Amino acid sequence: ELQELKAQIQKLLQLGFIRPSVSPWGAPILFVKKKDESMRMCIDYRDLNRLTIKNKYPLPRIDDLFDQLRGACVFSMIDLRSSYHQLKIKESDIAKTTFRTRYGHYEFVVMPFGLSDAPAVFMDLMNRIFHPYLDQFVIVFIDDILIYSKSQKEHEEHLRVVLETLRREKLFAKFSQC
Repeated sequence: ELQELKAQIQKLLQLGFIRPSVSPWGAPILFVKKKDESMRMCIDYRDLNRLTIKNKYPLPRIDDLFDQLRGACVFSMIDLRSSYHQLKIKESDIAKTTFRTRYGHYEFVVMPFGLSDAPAVFMDLMNRIFHPYLDQFVIVFIDDILIYSKSQKEHEEHLRVVLETLRREKLFAKFSQC
């Protein structure tokens, strides 16, 4: 576990997702085994989440989403790469994301997984970005984007619009899942 901890901290530092911290905050970490037997470092933000004023941004109702798909026969799904890590945190809130390890304290400069408001914040961002296309040919559910169309030709145009929007907003998709 210690080797894995060092490796994951080093990777997060290299990616610019975390930096050393002197914050009085400090959530504990734990490791969870993934399906492929590798280890995922998780930060236990329960104490911070208890203090967080919850963002009540609504997630869409599944039955409403299905209603939008009527008449569509061509679909594409885009999943964003490390979606939360694409959101920068306000400087004044960075210290709250601090986690403690035997190798020191570190804080996230991007949205980490485990914060109670992360899904709502990301959903709000995605809805603002894709607002002109919602209910026309785009459905957004947190970090998943479904593009739906009535024909292949129409779908090619819809895909182009969505991909250009992602590029303009500097959001990156998982290439293997486009």
